[in-house]
Amino acid sequence: MPLTSFHPIIASWFAERFLQPTEAQAAGWPAILKNQDTLIAAPTGSGKTFAAFLACLNRLFCEGISGRLPDRPRVLYISPLKALSNDIQRNLEEPLEAITKRAEASGLFVPQIRVLVRTGDTPQSERRAMLKKPPHILITTPESLYLLLTAASSRAILSGIETVIVDEIHAVARDKRGAHLSLSLARLDALCERRPVRIGLSATQKPIERMAQFLVGADRMDSNGRPLCAIVDTGHLRKLDLAIESPRTPLSAVCSNTQWKEVYEQIGTLIQQHRSTLIFVNTRRLAERVTHNLSALIGEAHITSHHGSLSKKLRLETEKRL
Repeated sequence: MPLTSFHPIIASWFAERFLQPTEAQAAGWPAILKNQDTLIAAPTGSGKTFAAFLACLNRLFCEGISGRLPDRPRVLYISPLKALSNDIQRNLEEPLEAITKRAEASGLFVPQIRVLVRTGDTPQSERRAMLKKPPHILITTPESLYLLLTAASSRAILSGIETVIVDEIHAVARDKRGAHLSLSLARLDALCERRPVRIGLSATQKPIERMAQFLVGADRMDSNGRPLCAIVDTGHLRKLDLAIESPRTPLSAVCSNTQWKEVYEQIGTLIQQHRSTLIFVNTRRLAERVTHNLSALIGEAHITSHHGSLSKKLRLETEKRL
């Protein structure tokens, strides 16, 4: 799909920044621009985020330069992870700043398009400020959306939502969080002046129609039982460099100190061979223990832990470093 469907300022910024749309973007934009519920299934790094957001930014930008941008949320982005919410905010503020500068250079006045995160980490002062001066793009989690729908003051600012973006939808669809989110989305539909358009972003899933049904709801099916949703599936196998390593001594139910020492040494070597390394463990306690032992091996400056028991400040610092 050509960029001619977007405002020239938006199109020129995108072309300069990314050169051309990805397959997921080119296939997803036509349905999104027609206000159709859309599910985009594609691998990580395929541009799913801007496949969902660029049409929203284009609409907000056009409303802004014409003086019709309302002072309330228009786009609701739901992420299953608080860390992903913070990352999305940073990834939106940068292009918004660049687009605004490009517009001003062309003699266009664009009011600030505000982006805010509302999660369990958000201080009370920021929550109160959000009610007084709402963002145009609100980023939240399924649990925080439930709380926003519960309070009368926050319900009032959600009534103008036009687009809901559910990221990593495959991560919540299969469990109780997904059922809870479905209920919240139904409550949001009833609250809004008109039902918001839903955009789902997912890793490749089979059968993809089940994920689309979860996105739009059981009441939006055609006569053949198929979800009334545009499905964009650009999934493909990515080339992986996969290796399995283990200590030299045989593993047992409980690792000995010698085996742990070998594990730390192997991980330390891999860390020094790569620019960024993620280490996943089962518990927060183990995360701290692994961090402590690896920092003694390769230095505190090269490793840090990240889990829900850490303060918001420490978690944000870790995410920025990564």
